[in-house]
Amino acid sequence: MSEVLVEVKNLAKYFNLENDFFGRPTSVLKAVDDVSFAIHKGEAFGLVGESGCGKTTIGKMLVNLYTPTRGQIIFEGTDLTKLSEEKRRGFCKDIQLIFQDPYASLNPRMTIGDIIAEPIKINKLLPSNEIEKRVTYLLNCVGLANHQRNRYPHEFSGGQRQRVGIARALAVQPKLIVCDEPVSALDVSIQAQVLNLLDELKAEFGLTYLFIAHGLNVVKHISDRVGVMYLGKLVEIAPKKELYSNPLHPYTQALLSAIPFIGPTKSKQRIILTGDVPSPINPPEGCRFCSRCFKKTDECDGYTPQIREVSPGHFVSCRLYDESAPS
Repeated sequence: MSEVLVEVKNLAKYFNLENDFFGRPTSVLKAVDDVSFAIHKGEAFGLVGESGCGKTTIGKMLVNLYTPTRGQIIFEGTDLTKLSEEKRRGFCKDIQLIFQDPYASLNPRMTIGDIIAEPIKINKLLPSNEIEKRVTYLLNCVGLANHQRNRYPHEFSGGQRQRVGIARALAVQPKLIVCDEPVSALDVSIQAQVLNLLDELKAEFGLTYLFIAHGLNVVKHISDRVGVMYLGKLVEIAPKKELYSNPLHPYTQALLSAIPFIGPTKSKQRIILTGDVPSPINPPEGCRFCSRCFKKTDECDGYTPQIREVSPGHFVSCRLYDESAPS
C-alpha cells in the first residue's frame, strides 16, 4: 500500500441549532460523529450513504469550509486542525473541491477562461504571460476546445460545466481532490463520460480522490476502497472488490441489494429496510442502525459497536463481528 496522504482521526462536526438565554446549546445536530479513515496517495476513496449521513460535511471539513468540532485532519504529517487560519490557507491549493452542482458553482459573470485562471492568479503560481497557455492546456485535458474560453457558463451544457469545474480544480495542481457527488446532477448518459474523465486524469496527474456519492454503482466505477456511512458514523470500510463481493454490515448489504441487476442468473433478493432514518439531532443510543436492522438481536440493544478490522483491510462496526461483545 502506498504512503498515506491524509488521515482523519475521530472527526466530528456538530451544528448548534438553538441556544438558551445564556448562549448554551439546547439543540445540537450531530452531522459527523467520531469518524476515522485514511486515504493513500494515488488512491480513490469512495464515501457513500443516504442523504444527511454526513459525507459532504466531511468533504467540506477537508477543504476548510467547515471547522471540525473535534478530531484531527492530518495532511502529509501536518494536523490541519491545529493550524492558524493563515497557515491553513497555505494548504488550500493542495486540497481542491469539485462541487455537486455545475450550475451554481460557476460565476455566471465570468468567462470559463477567467474562471479557470482565477485560482492560478490568486495563488500566484505562474507569471501572467504563462497563464493563458496553462488555461489552454487545462481545457484540452478536460475535453473542451480553446475557442470556448471566452464563453460564459450559461452557454454550456451541464456536463460541459462540470468539465470546467474539474479544470478549475486542476489549475492549482492539487494533491487531493474532494469530488462531492460530481455526477449526481448530470444525465445518466453524461455521468459515464465524466467518471471516465476523472479516472483518466487520476492516472495522468497522479491524483488522489475522496469521491462522495449516493450510489454504490457509481462509486464502484472509480474507487479503490469504499467507506459506508450511516447517520454520521462509518459502518464499513473495505477494498472495492471485497466490499461488493462480501459486504458484512447489514446496512451495506441493504444498499447493495438495491442496485438494479440484469443478467441470465437468478435475480438477487432485495432487502427492504423498515422505519425511518433517526434524527441526527437526537440519534439513538448504542448502534445507530439498530432500529432498522434486519439482523438485530436482543443483545444489540444499548450496545455501541466500534469499527474493527475483521480481515485485512476490511473494517466493520457491528456487534455481530465484535468478538469482545457480550453474547
